Amino acid sequence: MKRELLDHGATIVGVAGLRGFLSGEIAHLDRAVSIGVDRKLNEDTLALLVKLQKRTVRFLKARGHRTLAIPPDSDRKKGTFISQLYSLFNHKMAATSAGLGWIGKNGLLINPEHGPRLSLATVLTDAQIRPDHPIERCLCGECVLCIKHCPSQAVTGAEWSRSDPFVELVRLDSCRGHKKNKRQTEGKP
Repeated sequence: MKRELLDHGATIVGVAGLRGFLSGEIAHLDRAVSIGVDRKLNEDTLALLVKLQKRTVRFLKARGHRTLAIPPDSDRKKGTFISQLYSLFNHKMAATSAGLGWIGKNGLLINPEHGPRLSLATVLTDAQIRPDHPIERCLCGECVLCIKHCPSQAVTGAEWSRSDPFVELVRLDSCRGHKKNKRQTEGKP
């Protein structure tokens, strides 16, 4: 399955074991196929991610497994069945659990080869596929480039770990406030 996804446009693919990480409604789907593409985020990238998800779903269903494709974060649609699950699932959690990267000091998924440039999609499944090795903690080390270059000084410098996944990495109010003021002064939408 991984080879097929890579041959059809995925940059990186991993399998995560999620037992104990998901809420009751989706807990029975305890594996995740995490798909990343290193492309500029636009409609073509979203279309590619959805195509790769559909290929994964077909592959797994043909073998008798249940699946649930979680849309890419940038393609969320309100009012759909799947939109009710957004608060229960995080693509970055699946990606770190699949060994694709770690959560950097800036709150983004960081991959050793592709940096923070991966766009993600995930397919949850009950298929007992052997999971890849998860990344347990932030591997940024002494690097502080994101802290130095954040225009709103919102990056706290804290480090993520699977044992403390909800540590405040970015002061969201500072970030939102900066974006709001920047839009007002530069006239951007």
